[in-house]
Amino acid sequence: MGLGLSKKISRTLLRASVLALVVFLGLGAAFADQIPPGWQAENMEPIGFSGLNGRPGAFKLAIKQANGHWYLYMGHSFDEGWTILDVTNPRDPKFVKFIPFKGPKNLLTSQVILITAVNSATDRPDIGAAVLIWDISDPTNPEQISQWVGGPRGSHRDSYPGGKYAYLAASVPGFREYILQILDISDPVHPKEVGRWWQPGQKISDPPPSGAIGFHGPANVSPDGKMISTGYTPDVINLDISDIAHPKLIGRLQMTPPFASVGPQSVHTVLPLWDRKLLYASSEAMASGCDTDALSFAALIDNKDPSKPRLMSMFPVPRPPKDAPYKDFCDKGGRFGPHNVNQEIHSPDVEKPGNIMYVTYFNAGLRAFDISDPHLPTEVGWFIPPERPGAPVHTGPHASPINWTEDVLVDTRGNIYITDDKWGVWILRYTGPGAPAPTAK
Repeated sequence: MGLGLSKKISRTLLRASVLALVVFLGLGAAFADQIPPGWQAENMEPIGFSGLNGRPGAFKLAIKQANGHWYLYMGHSFDEGWTILDVTNPRDPKFVKFIPFKGPKNLLTSQVILITAVNSATDRPDIGAAVLIWDISDPTNPEQISQWVGGPRGSHRDSYPGGKYAYLAASVPGFREYILQILDISDPVHPKEVGRWWQPGQKISDPPPSGAIGFHGPANVSPDGKMISTGYTPDVINLDISDIAHPKLIGRLQMTPPFASVGPQSVHTVLPLWDRKLLYASSEAMASGCDTDALSFAALIDNKDPSKPRLMSMFPVPRPPKDAPYKDFCDKGGRFGPHNVNQEIHSPDVEKPGNIMYVTYFNAGLRAFDISDPHLPTEVGWFIPPERPGAPVHTGPHASPINWTEDVLVDTRGNIYITDDKWGVWILRYTGPGAPAPTAK
């Protein structure tokens, strides 16, 4: 590849802050699906739905506005590859295409950002690339331009906030679990590692830790580019990255124990509210029911002093609908607890954090919380997708017949996209108090 083309691709990539990832492999038939009946909601209205051409289990979302269209990109838990959906009209989403992953079988391709994570739950000598890098100047025909080959479990929840660096939750030889690995992709054809950070006890040469440890990701970089605030089990941490080659710990707040200790995802999500010097943090519920693991958590953290992050408040436990045939969501079956939030806030097409936070809660669906008073988070809305008769049977973490909600993304038009593990993509509108005004049409 010539230097001129390399520079052109580099400029194309660096202009986009959150662009999704996919490779061209032919068009599928465009169609819109009816909204399945049986959903339940309070202050939420479903306005659109896509069954994704028969591929349920969509996971991780990114969105891009281009040429008068809005494109939603997603990975998959059960199908190795990615889907593009045209959501220009959110009431009539159009399936564009599914892009199969050209690589070893039985790997997860569920992470979707400008760079695509490829990961395995176990060591795989055949895993090949841990990260794929794409040029999406043509948003419906992305082109893979390079890859990064990492350790035997690939990478998991990576981030690219635009600019020079990508931040990976990466498997690295010589370390236990994923660590933070920083890539320079200013020349996207030739990515190179420039920095890394790990918790004490992650090096194989060190004594093993007594509890859960590891980096789930993503890394969240402050607007000035000098600090990362993220979850890094067992803690919420702030890192100084003014010297990108040598990140330094500023401060930490231990979350587990006492909260659930279920591997690197014990501190699953951290979302900074930079202008308010707050951090949202949560675990990921893992086991079905609530009688095995310690309590999962969703909380707000005061981060005014990054050297001393301080637990500030806890989110209320969601309650079932009044007519539910179960007394609480622990009794419903399947996984219950927080999972994902509207994370891709560095994208110009994603709604920025305000007073309403959207949190997926597995079998409790999507929950909306008002955090205008950060000392008193209050639930103000929810949406629970219906169960799916005759849903495909899966094994492992998705073996439960109970449907659950996985991921959420909110665009700047106020459209809320959620994925579940039995149906597809639901498009919602929040109808309760405090909704932010849309900034795009």
